[in-house]
Amino acid sequence: MAMQPGIVLKSLGQLYDVLLTNGDKVTCTLKGNLRMKDISTTNPVVVGDTVTIDEVAPGEYVITEIATRKNYIIRRSKKLSKQFQIIASNIDRVFVMVTITHPKTQNSFIDRILTTAEAYQIDAHLIFNKIDLYSEKNKADAEERLTTYTQIGYPCHIVSLLDNQQVDSLKKLFIDKVSLICGMSGTGKSTLINYLVPGINRKTGAISKAHKKGTHMTTFSEMIPLPEGGFVVDTPGIQEFGLADISKYELSQYFREMNLYRNQCKFNSCLHTNEPGCAVMEAVNEGKIAVSRYESYLSMLFNEGEEEVRYD
Repeated sequence: MAMQPGIVLKSLGQLYDVLLTNGDKVTCTLKGNLRMKDISTTNPVVVGDTVTIDEVAPGEYVITEIATRKNYIIRRSKKLSKQFQIIASNIDRVFVMVTITHPKTQNSFIDRILTTAEAYQIDAHLIFNKIDLYSEKNKADAEERLTTYTQIGYPCHIVSLLDNQQVDSLKKLFIDKVSLICGMSGTGKSTLINYLVPGINRKTGAISKAHKKGTHMTTFSEMIPLPEGGFVVDTPGIQEFGLADISKYELSQYFREMNLYRNQCKFNSCLHTNEPGCAVMEAVNEGKIAVSRYESYLSMLFNEGEEEVRYD
């Protein structure tokens, strides 16, 4: 068999499942000289990568080339703090699963994903799940978040995945797209996957009564072909996202509402913390930028490195 292109569906250690353009699926290893090409990330080949494979022996396949990625979603490596793990690449749309309770999704988690999506021009949607469990207090919390994110232009979908009609409305958003579903453990990712791909039978985890947190049911990323066209990427329950290739001085441009004001600041390199003449802080004080979003920005700003503050 001559060299063929394909898409990586799954990565397990040093083995990769690849879907070829002719519809065949093969398991591959990685050519040795490709292993150290990208030393800033812990995984050289990731789900969603477009690759070229070669059959070096009957039934034995090797990945010989990895095409340039148009984008990717990352998280910080647990073992190597200065490195990152790419969760998936070449994504068209990202869906952030949000739950107000059982478990509660933190705004900072949502905003890290949205910031990465903005940086790589990935269409982002929020899915507010488990509305059947909302108390009056939960409903007020959900309404506040919905207002915040819809006002800055992010499509928000309010659903209970127990309602087939609501799920059917979501399915249309996945057709002919490479979509990534991410969220904290227990937010309903596996349940949604089961609806999108009948018969796949993803395990769903119970919520801990003591901590109201989900159980990790997915341990690795996997790209799954959809019956009506497109792919969905199922991700592990991710507690923390990292930011890479984004400097402190660029960060605010990936917050849509902050980007409207950042060029009005007195200093070109304003970090919007305590600088005089900061238009962003003024907008926060006037209620034009949500305090929760500004707090997420500050959290990212002070936890993503130690650049020296400068004024231009």
